[in-house]
Amino acid sequence: MGGSGAFVHLYGMEGQTGMYVAEIPPGGALNPERHLYEEMICILAGHGATEIWQDSGQKRLFEWGPYSLFAPPLNSWHRLVNGGREPVRLMAVTTAPIAMDFYRNAEFIFNCPYTFNDRFRGEDDYFATSQNFYAVGMQSIWETNFVPDAKEVKVRDDLYVKGAEVGMVQFESSKNALIGHVADWPSGRYHKAHYHGAGAVIVILKSEGYTLLWPKESGTQPYATGRGDEVVELRWCEGSVLSPPSGWFHQHFNIGKEVARQLALRFGSRLHPIGLHQAAKKKTDGVYISVKDGGTMIEYEDEDVEIRRRYEENLKRVGTPIRMEA
Repeated sequence: MGGSGAFVHLYGMEGQTGMYVAEIPPGGALNPERHLYEEMICILAGHGATEIWQDSGQKRLFEWGPYSLFAPPLNSWHRLVNGGREPVRLMAVTTAPIAMDFYRNAEFIFNCPYTFNDRFRGEDDYFATSQNFYAVGMQSIWETNFVPDAKEVKVRDDLYVKGAEVGMVQFESSKNALIGHVADWPSGRYHKAHYHGAGAVIVILKSEGYTLLWPKESGTQPYATGRGDEVVELRWCEGSVLSPPSGWFHQHFNIGKEVARQLALRFGSRLHPIGLHQAAKKKTDGVYISVKDGGTMIEYEDEDVEIRRRYEENLKRVGTPIRMEA
């Protein structure tokens, strides 16, 4: 690609998604590329621009900065340029592993001449920030091909389906099945536990805390049933990255003094859904429906009492007051 970088493999990706981190030196640029897999790029540091074009069309240019998010349309040419005096660092989550497994031919994946005009026709305003917000079922949607700053996105705060005061908005970008969401939850609060399929990559953007994960086979109350040794605890802070495995309950706890924010890059488009993802969730809104009703989420009143006890203990250790109801 013409820059420094590294692949990152998280066990929870399970061959459905891939991830890499890349760095572009000051005044430098990555090589132009196109590919038959979807990609969501998040700028971690630095300022620059992306050139994007089809074989038969003009180049379009849009600028970005720290925590900008965008998805090059499928098989469109794109080139990232560092326009500043500091290195640019970025991360990208892709569906490359699936494409590699299906086609087993790199020449086809990276040099296919087909143009997907149904995804991108070279529109001038394709990467303009949209104001197209709406809800589908229990999910708040923002249909946009460019997010200027994921740290400053306004989340919808009237759909508390993942927990008390957990605000959320999902991005639908470039007509992809691979999308993302931002979720906030206040200091002294935590998410409800839930599980879904593989491939989701979670980036912590604000605060500090921890995540508990355990296989669904351990049940909804692993400590009470003597399976507490199967619960995994991951401590996180700003910049941490994690990926819950398929079928593992996971629950995020904020112990910091500020609102926690996570960015999740994952399957789950409501506009272009894939059966693989829907089956893993049981139903369209499965992660928002109690396991008692056929979904994959544990309501607060049904969770293991040890989870709350440990949370209160962690809050006392750092001096953060609890804001959860009794």
